[in-house]
Amino acid sequence: MGGFASSKILEVHGKRMIKRTFDPGFRIELHRKDLNLALSSAKALDVSLPNTATAQELLNSCSAHGGKAWDHSAMVKALEKMANFEIGQKA
Repeated sequence: MGGFASSKILEVHGKRMIKRTFDPGFRIELHRKDLNLALSSAKALDVSLPNTATAQELLNSCSAHGGKAWDHSAMVKALEKMANFEIGQKA
């Protein structure tokens, strides 16, 4: 967490991910709405936003698994599902 990698957002949300605390701060459903607007605007401007599209798919996965009201830090659940590994598990 030191040096250039230091991030207050990652520090706060990283703790939520490790503690499995996904009570709403900024709900996934609101992020999905905002990213839909961004992707629609990008499409209209013929601009590619591949990382935004990837984030949207992770949010869609969480939403499909009952996570519309989870905090956006719960995006880690979609990544864990893909990796078949939960953060905090012993390797």
